[in-house]
Amino acid sequence: MPEKVTNKKNNPAPDPDVEMSFWDHLDALRGHLFRSAIAIVVMAIVAFLNREIIFDEVILAPKNADFITNRVLCMIGKWANVPSLCMESLDLKIINYNISGQFTTHMYISFFAGMIVAAPYVIWEIWRFIKPALYEKEQKHSRGAVLSMSVLFILGILFSYYLIVPLTLSFFGTYQVSESVNNQFALSSYISTVVSVTFSLGVVFELPVFVYFLTRVGIITPEFLKRNRKYTLVILLTIAAIITPPDIISQILVTIPLYGLYELSILVSQRISKKNNPAQ
Repeated sequence: MPEKVTNKKNNPAPDPDVEMSFWDHLDALRGHLFRSAIAIVVMAIVAFLNREIIFDEVILAPKNADFITNRVLCMIGKWANVPSLCMESLDLKIINYNISGQFTTHMYISFFAGMIVAAPYVIWEIWRFIKPALYEKEQKHSRGAVLSMSVLFILGILFSYYLIVPLTLSFFGTYQVSESVNNQFALSSYISTVVSVTFSLGVVFELPVFVYFLTRVGIITPEFLKRNRKYTLVILLTIAAIITPPDIISQILVTIPLYGLYELSILVSQRISKKNNPAQ
């Protein structure tokens, strides 16, 4: 990355005369990616060697009626007279159809688990690659970026795993076009649903970080975010209606945290906007 020279006392900037070449940048990036890949592989191997924990206690746990979220939702459902929230009678059967299906699923989930566990380290490696190109002031304002991104990603994973996934399984596991048609889900279908929903929410929870950088470069403003609140709420309600059972309680449980994330993004944008324009 570009070397820095202190041509200004409080704002050292990259000197174009001593910038690294394209191949130097590529070589540096390769090193960061290699170390990130090693971290993911190591964590994936650990996950692979702990098959019972990864599958019985993590991946397959949300389909069971005694899963903590399902028990809590069942209590809420009984209190609010919303039977669709309760999974007491749910008998969700997972079937493997392919001869190598269970082994390939084991490999896939091990890699996915490795990515999640190694995510903070990967984010740190990306930050190390970007950092030398930033001004000292920009580095100062971005010191908590790695921690913030890591925490938000993990929170998104946990939010999805403990709320979105159980609600999704509850809805599709009990939905029937006819009582003569029983639900039996393929292992690949179950795994792809859990993984896609969980990982996508982890990325969505990075919204405040994306807003931070977009505000820094002037692409969006807090006024733009405030002006589009009502449209955002409609979008979030639509998403909640798609991924949850068709009742208002489930939609509220999903919408409130997501909308809170949007409001947090507005506060982040306001703070950055004030720093960029002190006269405001």
